[in-house]
Amino acid sequence: MKIAVTSSGGSLDAEVDPRFGRCEHFVFVETDDMSFEAAANPSVSLPGGAGIQSTRFVADKGAKAVLTGNCGPNAYQTLQAAEIEVYVGFAGTVREAVEDFKAGKATSAGGATVGSKFGLQAEGPSELDALKEQARVLEEQLRQTKEKIEERGKEE
Repeated sequence: MKIAVTSSGGSLDAEVDPRFGRCEHFVFVETDDMSFEAAANPSVSLPGGAGIQSTRFVADKGAKAVLTGNCGPNAYQTLQAAEIEVYVGFAGTVREAVEDFKAGKATSAGGATVGSKFGLQAEGPSELDALKEQARVLEEQLRQTKEKIEERGKEE
């Protein structure tokens, strides 16, 4: 399976970029044999629509899934429309992210994990801010899942 990993560089040992639409690079990895191709993100400096354009780029490269730190609402909707799975919460190296994905440790995004224009912050997102936002989103997803479980329990 070909996947795209957001990255700060062009190798398996580069760090995962916490941004999707404005990540520095995409590393396209074939999970069967870990072969890869790295490409600079042509949308990194767009003033708007970076998530949508990045999705087009990833789709044109044939990726079936994206591994990233966070994903904004426009990018998430566009990735869903392109039938590309979105997995969030990654940090560390591209290689570690792919290994976690292959081991079934990936967290599927149930929606956007950050607001619009996340990657346009003046000094860039701090890792701590990204982690706090990610925790908030995961807590909301957990709350929703618990509600569904309780509803189904009442039905039985």
